[in-house]
Amino acid sequence: MTIPETVIYGAEPTPLPARNWKSAMTRGLSGTCPHCGEGRIFSSFLKVAPACNVCGEAFDGHRADDLPAYATIFIVGHIVVPLNLMVERGAEWPLWLHVALWPMLALILAGIIIQPVKGALVGLQWALRMHGFDPEGDIHDVPMAR
Repeated sequence: MTIPETVIYGAEPTPLPARNWKSAMTRGLSGTCPHCGEGRIFSSFLKVAPACNVCGEAFDGHRADDLPAYATIFIVGHIVVPLNLMVERGAEWPLWLHVALWPMLALILAGIIIQPVKGALVGLQWALRMHGFDPEGDIHDVPMAR
């Protein structure tokens, strides 16, 4: 059995250059490629493109999963609940107005916020070389030993 040329036992791996996570998240917030900042990260509203159309950076390995939804709920809740409490404290609105206003405000804010949040999280994953952005492979793709 021969040892592949790419595997050198006892050699220290070459460290990869650091990526700026702040600029990657900012670019993701604006919906652009975390690598070049020019291409689009989304092919539709919440579907991440397979690769950047400008620099070719692959995005198909991202694993944002449910975190954008959880973060969106967290942000919207921290906006809507204090507003609701301030209105309850300072005004006597009829019940029908509360029922009409607060759920609609939460839905509109969630629809506005979820895409930038998902872009920022994909940018963070790219900057930290998490999951599919790791050149050595995703640890989640390796079958577990029994």
